Amino acid sequence: GEALVQRARLETGLSAARLTGEVARTTGQLRMFAEVLGEGSWHGARIDPAQPDRAPQPRVDIRQRRIPLGPVAVFGASNFPLAFSVLGGDTASALAAGCPVVVKAHEAHLGTSELAARAIRAAIADTGLPEGVFSLLVGAGHDTGTRLVTDPRIQAVGFTGSRRAGRALVRAAAERPVPIPVYAEMSSVNPVVLLPGALAERPEELADAFAESLVLGAGQFCTNPGLVLAVEGDGFDAFAARAAGAIDGNAGGTMLTTGIAESYRRETEAVGARPGVRVLARGAQPDTASAGRSLLMAVDGDDFRADPELQREMFGAASLLIRCRDLKHVTEVLEALEGQLTATVHTADTDLDAARALLPVLERRAGRVLFNGWPTGVEVGHAMVHGGPYPATSDARTTSVGSLAIERFLRPVAYQNVPDALLPPPLQDANPYRIPRRIDGRLDLG
Repeated sequence: GEALVQRARLETGLSAARLTGEVARTTGQLRMFAEVLGEGSWHGARIDPAQPDRAPQPRVDIRQRRIPLGPVAVFGASNFPLAFSVLGGDTASALAAGCPVVVKAHEAHLGTSELAARAIRAAIADTGLPEGVFSLLVGAGHDTGTRLVTDPRIQAVGFTGSRRAGRALVRAAAERPVPIPVYAEMSSVNPVVLLPGALAERPEELADAFAESLVLGAGQFCTNPGLVLAVEGDGFDAFAARAAGAIDGNAGGTMLTTGIAESYRRETEAVGARPGVRVLARGAQPDTASAGRSLLMAVDGDDFRADPELQREMFGAASLLIRCRDLKHVTEVLEALEGQLTATVHTADTDLDAARALLPVLERRAGRVLFNGWPTGVEVGHAMVHGGPYPATSDARTTSVGSLAIERFLRPVAYQNVPDALLPPPLQDANPYRIPRRIDGRLDLG
């Protein structure tokens, strides 16, 4: 583990503490999927026993389970060299589903990718699995990725990265003679709503926590709080002043690559030049080629709604405060948003009615709705959803984090009147695996 952390630190500029945490997250999600396999409900076993005496028509015996899709292509992310890369959640969930995996290594951490791949290959050898269960592919440029996705042997794709690259892979997969699903996590600005009671009660506390979340890891998180919405007034002004002070005093950080740093500069300049946008604070400019300078901007709600370009992800420590006239205006701005990974609401006891009215709007626009917290940090568990409506992801029905991620790489098969001796074990009458099954509509825990 130490060699992996040190190599990742050299390649990415991330701290040893952050990377050590990633090791724990990575091994934790592998253990979680091992538990999922042992528990067995992932088989999706359903049995409708035959009813030969049913009138007017007898019912045949039908049984259903889920099987692996086949080989999966995984594209490692730049910002998590372990937890969303070679050993990340896409790889873990695909392997758990029984699918061979081919990982396209990210150019930002090729050495880390090789070390992780060696660990996987060693585990494969130790457990006697076929060598072809896992492969690592290294190649520069988009052509390598396109060739991988269009290879007829690949049956599904897991991707974390930019909207442009994700859309290109979706398009390539759809244009194959036999199209395949692409589960792409692509773009999100993760709106945060500060309701009036919360702003009146704790504006400075909220501002400090917001700034801390924004600059964490130089802002290179897909759940970075890129938009903050609130009703104008003394609370909004106090929040904005305190947040601007925190950003103004921020020393900045080293971004993952010079290319990411340059893209961040271009995106922030483009947003800052849009009509109605005002710069509230800029952090210090580090003296490095991959420097990331934190930035806080503001815009009125009507200007934001009129300009779709203000919804672009800046992927760094930059955020836009949106000043709204009233709660109705807040709702109108939210309804104009694209799909998001997260939506956050900060409340006080006096805000519950307003929050209740917002929930249906937020549910339609985000995969995760959280209250009185900050979106950076994604718990790995059974109830987590790390996904959302387009363009947050290419398929809003699923998640790339948590045990539900395994379902992306499975498909159902029904077996009609198949003799018990020929049925796969999860569907046999004796239930030799002792797994949960739904029999005639009722859940049997095995």
